[in-house]
Order: sequence, then structure tokens, then C-alpha cells
Amino acid sequence: MSSHSETRSNSNGERQQQQQVCVTGAGGFIGSWVVKELLIRGYRVRGTAREPADHKNAHLLALEGAKERLSLCRADLLDRDNLIAVFSGCHGVFHIASPISNTDPDLMVVAVEGTKNVINAAADAGVQRVVFTSSYGAVHMDPNRSSDAVLQESCWSDYEFCKQTGNLYCCSKMMAEITAKEEAAKRGLELVVVVPSVTIGPALQQKLNLGITHIIRYVTGAKKTYPNAVAAYVDVREVARAHVLVYERPDARGRYLCIGAVVHRADLVKLLGDLFPEYQITAKCEDDGKPMARPYRFSNQRLRDLGLEFTPLRQTLYDTVVSLEQQGHLLLPAVPGPERARL
Repeated sequence: MSSHSETRSNSNGERQQQQQVCVTGAGGFIGSWVVKELLIRGYRVRGTAREPADHKNAHLLALEGAKERLSLCRADLLDRDNLIAVFSGCHGVFHIASPISNTDPDLMVVAVEGTKNVINAAADAGVQRVVFTSSYGAVHMDPNRSSDAVLQESCWSDYEFCKQTGNLYCCSKMMAEITAKEEAAKRGLELVVVVPSVTIGPALQQKLNLGITHIIRYVTGAKKTYPNAVAAYVDVREVARAHVLVYERPDARGRYLCIGAVVHRADLVKLLGDLFPEYQITAKCEDDGKPMARPYRFSNQRLRDLGLEFTPLRQTLYDTVVSLEQQGHLLLPAVPGPERARL
């Protein structure tokens, strides 16, 4: 076992010592929930942020256990020496920070070089285990995959297809994940990869991610039509639990698909309409009259085998919208509509 401060449990499962871990991108949507989950479980957490003192990170300091066991520090993914200092004394690292853009050509450099630096800095600092956050964009973007195939951990997106269609984000996540695997193997570092799909759910921070932003556009009717397409969704609370589960299981290795449901956009907006009839929810498909795209099959069995249970999409959508209302991102319609469903 490592010489670092270890997590040990007595017969009652109580923590006797808190293990120190680091979370990169701690203030983001997924990062915030991972920090919360770790604090709940008794870890001492070091969270990285570009500007730790910025008010946008205030929600982290308000989490239960944060006063005693959370510290925030500045980190630069392109500065290996800085990362070594940040990771020093940590048993594990959760590398969640990642640039998101389909237009910035520097995205690939930051994502890949940043990941390379994180893995090597972790090894240099004596870290034992790294959990890397990938994306299902690195898995499902393959136009040649049979509609009958089951999406699983062995699947990869078609890099050239992603590049030709201008999906730089998928390209960057593929290359970053491959880099993480290669560098970890070189350094003898334990690596586990969580692969979440479009992540929604209640937000802890004020800045919203892309998945929640598109839910807002459907709820308010700002997006006049929905595409004839399917997408995979997962609850952010399951994504956070998945990260900690694979970290705590010594035998966990490789990829873990974190997908809760794959649905056509028509089913998504219907669910929203059933739950929130008072809103003018997007109701028209941009491909009216054409055959509907078929949801594909997928397997999240590896995470289920670790004990993770997935929240039904209906519940996640309900919690997402209620959270948006409570935070002031959604204003209730001036003219009340039918009474909404209660879950």
C-alpha cells in the first residue's frame, strides 16, 4: 500500500483516516458533483481551478465537509511542474478538466498535452491511481456501426469521420483518452476511465453545461424544432458515483460506459411535456415525414456490476428543470398552464 494517508474503515464502515485526492476542474458540472461525493465519503479533497478565489467556485466551499476537508488551488494543465506540486501528497487524481469546443484548433493540444502532463505529474508525485473522464463522443461516433450492435466499452468513434464532420471535441477526447492509457502504462500508474454520455441533472454551480442548456431550449420553446436524432443521457449524480466507485475498487481497470438511457429527441420532449405542461415545449420535428432514427442498444453492465444504479430519465429531467427554476435559470410562465406532474 502507498505511504500516503490511507482510507481505512472499521467494522462499522467509519473512516479512521481521510485519504487525500485531487480533482481537476473541480468547479465544473461533473467536477462539482465528484467533489461533493468524495466529501460525503470522508475524503480530503484538493480541487483545481483556473481562479480558485473566483466567486463561481463559491458553491464548492458551501458543500458539507468543505470547511474541514476541501482546499482549492490554481493549476495549469500545460505546466507539469505546477501539477506535480498540486498532486503532491495525493493518493488519487480525478482528471475531469477538459476544454470544450468544436471550433478552437488549440483544443486538441490542450486536451492531449494536458492529459499527458497530468498522468506524468501524477506518477512523479507518487499518486497511485488516476480516474480519467472521457466522453461517449469517443465511443459512439461511427457511421459504419450496425444498428443492431450493442454500444459497449470496446467501441470507438471513427476519428476520420469526426474530423470530417468538424467534431473536434470528439477527436480531442479520443486522443486524450488514448494518451492517458499510453502514458499510464509507461509509468506503471493505475488508470480507470469513466465514459459518460450527455450529462444532465441538478447543477451545483451557476454556469450551465451544454446538456442542460439544450434542455432549457426545449422547455422554453426557444428551439423551434427538434432533430430526427437519438442521444444518450445520464444523471450527473450517477456520473459522480461512478467516478468514486471505480476509484475505490482496486480491481477496476479500463473503460466504464456511464449511460442511463438512449432516446429519440421526440421521446425526450414528450417526457418534458408530460412533466411540465405549463411550458411551451418544443413539439415539432425538423424532419417531419421521414423515418424516425432508431435508438441504439448499449451496455452499462460494467458499472452495474460495481453496484451503480441508474436514475430513470423521467426523474432526472424533473430534477433538472426544478433545479433550473430554483436557481433562476428558468422563469415560470406568466400565465399558469395545467398543473405539472409530481414525482
